[in-house]
Order: sequence, then structure tokens, then C-alpha cells
Amino acid sequence: MAAKKADFGLVGLAVMGENLILNIESRGYTVAVFNRTTSKVTDFVNGRAKGKKIIGCMSFKELAASLQEPRKIILMVKAGQPVDDMVAGIKPYLEPGDIIFDGGNSFFRDTERREAELAKEKLHFIGSGVSGGEEGALKGPSIMPGGPKEAYAAFEPMLKKIAAQVASGPCVTYIGPRGAGHFVKMVHNGIEYGDMELISETYNIMKQAGGLSAGEMAKIFEKWNQGVLSSYLIEITAKVLAYNDPDTGKALVDVIVDSAGQKGTGKWTSQTALDLGVPIPTIDAAVCARYLSAFKDERVKASKVLAGPKPKKVNDVEKLLKELHDALYTSKIMSYAQGMALLRVASQEYGYDLTLSEMARIWEGGCIIRAALLGKISNAFKKNPQLPNLLMDGAFTEIVNAGQCSCRYVTKLARDIAVPTPAFNASLDWYDAYRAERVPANMIQGLRDFFGAHTYKRIDKEGTFHTEWMEVYPG
Repeated sequence: MAAKKADFGLVGLAVMGENLILNIESRGYTVAVFNRTTSKVTDFVNGRAKGKKIIGCMSFKELAASLQEPRKIILMVKAGQPVDDMVAGIKPYLEPGDIIFDGGNSFFRDTERREAELAKEKLHFIGSGVSGGEEGALKGPSIMPGGPKEAYAAFEPMLKKIAAQVASGPCVTYIGPRGAGHFVKMVHNGIEYGDMELISETYNIMKQAGGLSAGEMAKIFEKWNQGVLSSYLIEITAKVLAYNDPDTGKALVDVIVDSAGQKGTGKWTSQTALDLGVPIPTIDAAVCARYLSAFKDERVKASKVLAGPKPKKVNDVEKLLKELHDALYTSKIMSYAQGMALLRVASQEYGYDLTLSEMARIWEGGCIIRAALLGKISNAFKKNPQLPNLLMDGAFTEIVNAGQCSCRYVTKLARDIAVPTPAFNASLDWYDAYRAERVPANMIQGLRDFFGAHTYKRIDKEGTFHTEWMEVYPG
């Protein structure tokens, strides 16, 4: 009797790929696996996968032959050329109706290109965000699939089983056509950048102005995680701060080099927002802060010659912590608000037809930005799907109206003691600009008309105007 064929195939046996395979298999499915370095297949099948419904394959051809039709193949490989290489490798062994599912952090434009190319050969391509890190892949991630709806339908039962489960249901939904899934994951990561930068700035102020040790800060973040700030990132901030380095006995965070890495999704979020004309300054500031952190040698030299006030401790640490808590919560809301605004505009511009309440809902569990706050965000967009900005929802208006005072306290203090807070500053400036009835763009229009005859509009007349400025100021 012929061996049972696998329900799904998966290419890419890094930790994320392995954990996702084990998650899928644990839900009753048989999975065929392949990796370009075939020794990894052998090690996995004889190791973590031993005794499980997992079939090791040593070639693309063998992988395709091991799958039920229509074949459903998940790619868990590095974004960029590796995805194209894997598609090119498996494509000769596929037939019309087969489906490739890219679960990596691909740029949404690449996903749209791949889907269009494969559609010409009657093959389906799904681009899906998968968030939650190694633990999420194994125990239940947040999943953001986009592409042909009929292709999603073939994956839906399995995705609903392996996704994180929250009170509102599994943390997966059909996102939209073409590159919608990877677009939403990109924005998710942009929000993540903003959130992490705000946390790091809060940590720095606690340290510089509060004089608190890592262990003391760990207890504070642990307490904060029991309230409105409850979230995965606050939870693990407490754990990072509490961890002592076994080599030195010091808090490990104090011996980590202050130069942050990135994989590009934050940069893509900022670039795309500029293309769409959507301001997301908190996220932009977070991206720039990571770039600036990489200039370690230059910063060390500059610290010896460039002047500024010395950081100093405040007298009232209890007040500092209260203001920091409220400023962090308020600025966190602003980071989410900017991300949701970007999703709203992109949905219209690219025809994704995103349901914003569902985007927030599937982020409630499994993903890196999961937070108690997301339930409120989902409800806001459920109540008003046309909400132009999250801050215009009554519940959030009330929160930010109260919290903006703490944002001003924190940014003023940071300026006075020379502690950089680019994300806190960007959040507050965005808030003040968004609520301003009149901003100084009239001056910009005057200048543009002076040197380039770009014209302007008036507040007291209809139409477009140009002034011959040089007639008034000749020479």
C-alpha cells in the first residue's frame, strides 16, 4: 500500500520553520519538509521530529511528489532572493492549482510581483505575515495571509488551528488580495519599532533621571504589566531587566552593546508611508534611532567634544515613574494610531479592502505587539469603520487628552537633562500638529511661491493664486 501523502509541505528548517512544522503536525496534519542543506532535514527528522507525522525530503522533486493535490507548500526562508530561489526550485514540479505560501517577512511589492508571475502559470501565491517569534510559531502565532481568496480557503482550516487563540477567536483572518498580508505584517513591525523605542527611552530616563538599577526597573515594568500597559513587550522588558549575566554577575542589559540591529521592515514602513503621504513620525523616529545607534564609534568620539548638560537625578522618583507610565501609555497609543492610519490609506490606495477592526483583533494574541490595548482599538474600528484616526474615537480622545500632560513632563525633563527621546518627542509633536487648527504651512507655501511660482490658496477667496514677489522685492 502506498504511503500516505502529506497535507502540507514546508521549506526552510531554521527555528521558525521547525517550530511551525511541529505546530502544524500537532494539529493532526502530516507535513513533508525540505531544506537546501539536506543534512538539516536528516537532523530534524531524527531529532525533534522523530516519531511524528513528518516526512523528510531530499529534493524539490521529492517534496512535490510527497504532497496531496492541490499541493500546499509553505516557505519559511529569508526575505528577498532566497524566496525567488525557492519558488524557482519548486515550480517545475507543480501543477495548475497548487499553492505556495510565503510565511517570511517579504516586502509586499515583491509578493505582488510573485503572485502576478505565478498566476500566469495558474499557480497560486499567498503572502502571509507570521508574528510571534520562535515561541509563537510553536504554540500559536498571529497570522496575516493575503492573496487569492480561493487559495486562502485551502489553508484556512489549518491556519485557524495553529494560530494563537483569544476570546474573540483564532488570531488569523483573510487580509485581502495580492500583497495585503505582507503589507499588514510590515505595518505591524513598524508599530513594533515604535513600541520598542518608547520602552527603551523610558528605561533610559528611569536609569539617568531616576538612578534606578536594572533589578529595580524590572519590578516596575512587571507591575506596569498588570495594568493598562499589559503587553508582551512590557512583559519581556521586565524579564530582560531582571536577567543577570552569569559571567560578570551584572545585569545583562548593562553589558549589551548599545547598537541595535534591524531587518528592514521598519524602514519599509517609513518609506511606504512617505510614498502614501501618511505621517508616522513615532515609527520614523524609531527607525532613525536604530540607525543612529549603529554609529557607536562616532558617538563615543562626539561624547568627548560636543557640549550639553550632564544627566542628573530628579528628587521625586515616585512622580517621575507615574509620569513615565502615563507618557508611555499615551505615546504607545499614538504609535498604534499612526500605524492604523497607514493601513486605512493603503487599503484605499491599493484596493486591499482591509477591515481595521479585524487587523487589531488578530494582533491580540500570538504576535510581538499583542497588548490589552488592542481590544479597545478593535472595538473603536468596529464601532466606526470609517474612523479617520484612532485618536478621534471618544475613548481614546479621553485617554490622550489626559496623558498628553505626562508626555510634556517627560519630554521637557529629557531635554533638560540631555537624555535623547526621539520617539516621545515625535509622538507629542504629531499630537500637537494633528490637533492644531492652523499650522505654519502657509509660510511654506509663501516661500514656494516666491522661488518657484508654485501658487497658493487663500483663506478668504476661492481659487489658486500667485504673487509676483520680485516686483515688490526687485533684485
